Amino acid sequence: MLILPALAVQFQSLFPSSDHGQERARWFILTLQAILLPITASRTSNLLRTIATLFGVVLGEAKYYTFMASVKLPWARVWAVLWRAIPDPLTDGRLVLVLDDSINPKTGTKVFACQRSFDHAAKTNQSRFPWAQTIVTVGLLKVIHGRWCCLPLAFAFYLRKATLALRSVRIRGRALTFESKFTQAVRLIRSLAGVFPRAPILVVTDSWFGNNGLLKPLRRALGSRAHLLSRLRVNAVLHDLPVAVPGRAGRPRKYGARLGSVKAMQTALRATARTYSLNLYGQVREVVAAGKCQGSCRINHVMFASAFSWSRGGF
Repeated sequence: MLILPALAVQFQSLFPSSDHGQERARWFILTLQAILLPITASRTSNLLRTIATLFGVVLGEAKYYTFMASVKLPWARVWAVLWRAIPDPLTDGRLVLVLDDSINPKTGTKVFACQRSFDHAAKTNQSRFPWAQTIVTVGLLKVIHGRWCCLPLAFAFYLRKATLALRSVRIRGRALTFESKFTQAVRLIRSLAGVFPRAPILVVTDSWFGNNGLLKPLRRALGSRAHLLSRLRVNAVLHDLPVAVPGRAGRPRKYGARLGSVKAMQTALRATARTYSLNLYGQVREVVAAGKCQGSCRINHVMFASAFSWSRGGF
């Protein structure tokens, strides 16, 4: 709450200077204050009641509901102000972001961005194809009280191409065009990188995003300051970097020598494994890991991921 007065001044400057714009700016600040109160549920009716009861400001119900549903609020600039207000966002000089997708089941048939989505983590008593929103989320990773925590910063609703073909989804009269999850992820990360233009970006994600489908467009957008850390898929085969052969005709090789799968390399490198102390789950733990560097330091990162199975297996 101490930072709210400073943010309120910045938020107010984002709205038009007209009487109508400044009135909406005041409503926006009152809504934020009502949301931050621990006794208020974040429903529009409860917020309207809280603003009238605690702050003494009576707003017309129809006008306030229209304001809450408005698509003209300057959300992009509001988010940029909030991102800049984060104290000490960097970790060891890098902006560490986490990327993941999730589904948010709903019951209403008219809820925005809902579709039948496959839930690979559904339990036995849950539907494998719930009516849900699919959300791509980017958050900030920071160590707080000895544990890694995630602060969500940006998100996007993902709609399959088949869903958009079946029905016309519009925002402000414009039909939505299809964007893959990779495209959405790059767009979100690029917007965050614009607020921190000098910081290297490290994106931590799972094996679904951890491939060239994300890395290549991310490097095109941000250059060499974009880095990717992820787990490999179980069937991933590793290759060394290709060795340039001058004077040979034809297209240069895309891959170098085949190194094998992660499991095969884990077995082969057990003899050279070393013990490292890492901060895992809030405690400093010893992890056994091995690396192999043949012109590519990426292999070190790959083999490091297999260290967790060694530590649990009592290697």
